[in-house]
Amino acid sequence: MQRTTHRTYYFFALAMILLVGVGSTQWAQAGSAEAAGPNRVEATADGLELDGSPWWPSGFNAYQLATDWSVNQGCGAMVDLDSYFSSLEPNSLTRFNAFQRLAVNKFTGELDFGPMDAVFAAAEAHDQMLVPVFTGGDGACEDVLFKGRSWYTSGWKTLVPAGAPLRFDQWVTTAVNRWKSSPALAGWELVGEPETSLCGDSACSWQNRTCPSDSGQILRNFFDQAGAKVRAADPSTPIWAGLLGGGQCGSAGGDYQLLGASPHVDVLEYHDYGADGVPLPGDVWNGLATHIVQAQAVGKPLVVAEIGQNAGSCGTREDRVDDFETKIDGQRAAGTAGALFWAFVPDPREQQCTFDIGPDDPAFDLVAELNTVGP
Repeated sequence: MQRTTHRTYYFFALAMILLVGVGSTQWAQAGSAEAAGPNRVEATADGLELDGSPWWPSGFNAYQLATDWSVNQGCGAMVDLDSYFSSLEPNSLTRFNAFQRLAVNKFTGELDFGPMDAVFAAAEAHDQMLVPVFTGGDGACEDVLFKGRSWYTSGWKTLVPAGAPLRFDQWVTTAVNRWKSSPALAGWELVGEPETSLCGDSACSWQNRTCPSDSGQILRNFFDQAGAKVRAADPSTPIWAGLLGGGQCGSAGGDYQLLGASPHVDVLEYHDYGADGVPLPGDVWNGLATHIVQAQAVGKPLVVAEIGQNAGSCGTREDRVDDFETKIDGQRAAGTAGALFWAFVPDPREQQCTFDIGPDDPAFDLVAELNTVGP
């Protein structure tokens, strides 16, 4: 879930920018390969596998990794990629924004893959794994327009978003072809937190949205069709569903299982907020326990891909980590297949009450304990 505070950032670390540029050049050559690389990650009914061994991944959402203020419009603060990835245990998992807008040069308006190439290059250099997310349902860090029903029926393959040169379907094909050979690739995610609400006004304000009875089928059709485009370019890398899982339009109740049954959905998701220290939040219709059962019914693993809890002025980081640990112990026992925390930022607002997880946060130690490869 995009929770970015738009602020102005000033950076004077020229050495870091040059380092990113070198990594970008090296990866641009490798990333242009036509053939997909080795299928390192497999999604099974029993969970995820990495290089043929059981893998229970943990790590962070780090949405702003591709921010480079010398190239793109950015999304949050710039990150020292080598510092971030080297602070994680090998084979940890990071989910990040691979939005088209972050691959557009703000000076020329043309595609510029340098910042995203640098993310893949740094992850590979430090034996890390990535799930790139192609767009967000709320439009944050792009055109700031909510993606409603019409976008999922046709807009994704007919509209060119403001500030970008490609339609969404074209961006998906372009991105998959560019990075499918990366050994850091753990999965593709089409949309973060999709909702197929019918907009009642030009701003699609939530108060005026409705949810027709066929909304689940609309979203299923999108997953089937857009997922087929991913499969055409990369037949084997798992596709993640990006679902929030809290009863949103298109994935509420039984629609969650309908989406999970798509042949082009391999990993289901749940995003966990507002239930600090509670392992299985939610109700009997849209709670995590229900979604675990639904995932098992369609033979797909479920990863709790966002777990957020406030800290800073409203609580200590240590107490937050204790709550994280309590929560994940229960979730893992119930059958979840991984856990990612929201969200790593290089500049945590320690005097405010936020989800920020900074470079020295004790959550890094918890990730090291949780992330396991092997029996």
